[in-house]
Amino acid sequence: MRKESNFIKLLTHAALTLLVFVNLVPLLIVLSSSLRSPKNMTNPLDWFNEFSLESFQSAFTRMHYPAALWNSIVLTTVSVVFVVILSAMAAYPMARIRSRLSTFLYIFFLAGLVIPGQMVLIPIVQMMKGLHIPINQYTPILMFITCSLPFSTFLYTGFIRSSVPVELEEAAHIDGASMIRRFWQIVFPLILPVTVAVVITQGVWIWNDYFFNMVFITRAVDSPLPVAMLGFLGDQQNPAQWNVLFAACVLSALPLLAVFLVLQKYFVGGLTMGSMKG
Repeated sequence: MRKESNFIKLLTHAALTLLVFVNLVPLLIVLSSSLRSPKNMTNPLDWFNEFSLESFQSAFTRMHYPAALWNSIVLTTVSVVFVVILSAMAAYPMARIRSRLSTFLYIFFLAGLVIPGQMVLIPIVQMMKGLHIPINQYTPILMFITCSLPFSTFLYTGFIRSSVPVELEEAAHIDGASMIRRFWQIVFPLILPVTVAVVITQGVWIWNDYFFNMVFITRAVDSPLPVAMLGFLGDQQNPAQWNVLFAACVLSALPLLAVFLVLQKYFVGGLTMGSMKG
C-alpha cells in the first residue's frame, strides 16, 4: 500500500514537472529570441546562443515605447479604478440585502459573463453615435469597464458574503453610520484581497487587449502597447522580425510582472475566498 502511494506521488510530480516544462518552453523561446540581434534567425530552440540588446533597442525606438507605455498605463489605470469602485458598490447591497431584486441583479450580472463584448460591439457603437459620445483614444475605457463589471461583481459579492462579518456593520449601524459610511470605512478595507484579485485579473486583460483598442483608436500616437507592436508583424514584402517582436513582447510584459510581484500575496486569497459562496 505504501509503495503504491509513493508511486502515485512520483507519477503526480512527474506529470506536474512535465506540465510546467511545457508552459515554460514558449516563454524561454521568447526570452532567448529577444536577446538575439534582429538578423540572427537560427533555430529558436537553440536557446541563448547569443546575448545582444540590439533587438530591444530596435523595439524600444520603433514602437515609441515611452508614449505607448503611457497610453497603456492611462487606459488600464482609469478602467481598473472605475471597475473596482463600481463593482464593489454594486456587490455590497447584493451581498447584504436578501430580496428578489438583489437576486435578480446578481443573476443579471452573472449573465454578463456569458455574452462577450465583441458580440455587442456594433450596437454599442451605434448607441454611442446616437448619444453623441465622442469616439477617441479614451473610448475603449467604456468597453473595458462594461466587460469587466460582471466578473468583478461576482468576486466581490462572494467575498463579502463569506469573509466580511456582518456584526461589524451592525455595530457601526447602531452608532449611527450610514450605509455609504459603513461600506467605505468598514467593508472596503476588509475586501483588500479580492480588490487585488480584481486589479490583477482585469488589469492584465485590459493591458493586453488588442481588439477594442484597434477598433476605436485611429491615431498611431495614441496607440497602447499591444497596438504599437503591429509594426513588427510584417507582410509579404517585409517579413516579420521575430526577434524584435519578441523583445517588444518582453518590454510590454515587464510592467505587469512588476505589479504582480508586488500584489501576488493577496491574489490567491482573493480568488479562493471570493468563490467560496456564490
